Amino acid sequence: MAAACSEPQRLVGSLSAIELFSSVQAGFPSPAEDFTGKRIDVLDKLVRHPQATYAMRVRGESMREAGIFDGDVLLVDRAIKPAHGMVVVAVVDGEFTCKQLSLRAGRLKLKAANPTFADIVPKEGQTVEVWGVVIASIKKFAA
Repeated sequence: MAAACSEPQRLVGSLSAIELFSSVQAGFPSPAEDFTGKRIDVLDKLVRHPQATYAMRVRGESMREAGIFDGDVLLVDRAIKPAHGMVVVAVVDGEFTCKQLSLRAGRLKLKAANPTFADIVPKEGQTVEVWGVVIASIKKFAA
């Protein structure tokens, strides 16, 4: 299944967490540090254009090599101008899809990040609209 997206939902409210003033090691553990932190709004750190930012849930595996998996929630900003190489949400024949944007020699291509999925190259008369730019992918690791 291609990486389709659910209908967009405007972000409302906030998502808060405690910001720790410490880094986290992804290799060998570091010695324990004193953890000090304050509550922050996570969306405030991610979203530059709140009135133009939407949340969409991913369905499918066509973007897995870009780190986007089935069930992830994408934050999509419609105020950012799409550019070559950005991950975007596009509308192809009335359906939302998430792909990497390729703009070369005036030609648009939507590239899958999974070799088992074909890229989307618009055909004559086919409707394709780049709907917004993906600014974040939110994953849930534990219940």
